Amino acid sequence: MPPGTYAEECFGDLVPDLVLPDELAAVRTATAARRREFHTVRALARRALAGLTPEAPMRYEVHSLLPDARGAPIWPAGIVGSMTHSHEYRAAVVAKSSTYAAIGLDAESNRTLPPDVCEVVCRPEERSMIDALSRQEPSLAWSCVVFSAKESIYKAWYPLTGAWLDFEEVSVQVEPGSQTFRARLPAHVGAGGIRTSEEMTGRWLATADLILTTAYLSSSGHR
Repeated sequence: MPPGTYAEECFGDLVPDLVLPDELAAVRTATAARRREFHTVRALARRALAGLTPEAPMRYEVHSLLPDARGAPIWPAGIVGSMTHSHEYRAAVVAKSSTYAAIGLDAESNRTLPPDVCEVVCRPEERSMIDALSRQEPSLAWSCVVFSAKESIYKAWYPLTGAWLDFEEVSVQVEPGSQTFRARLPAHVGAGGIRTSEEMTGRWLATADLILTTAYLSSSGHR
């Protein structure tokens, strides 16, 4: 995670100390598995918020983290954050909006994308990069790194713009040595005529089972 953020993670689902009524109502018709992961990532998010604000750790204890129309969590004023879940892995990251304009977090299984999926997700220059990286380090699913990076980028982009972002609109350059990436984004003018940044940076991490990425835009870098 980048400096100035606070994150919590777990494997499997938690039994939350508290389930807020409106959060319960938001997933009342969902499957039992979906309800468990929904409440788990929100329990992690509240732990992260307590860690982010040690001067007032109880400030967000009963703050509902409801999904918006597209499923993105609605964070308290002055906070940006992201949640993710993949199979048994769950995580949440938060930061103050004075530090970051946006942050996105994603987790995926460390598996190479099927060729037809890679064609949809990855641009031609990205597929060339993946081929080169695969020759250097064939044990790592580089196509999944690109896919996860684009997922985390979208999770940061959408709260800033309220707009959809297609895979082909984003060009990701992965740096294997530093475990970072850079992305070129389409020009976008948001509310109030504010132009969003056309570049976003991020970090990635691979384990035997997981690919984790986070994309972020500093408040000073948001135009």
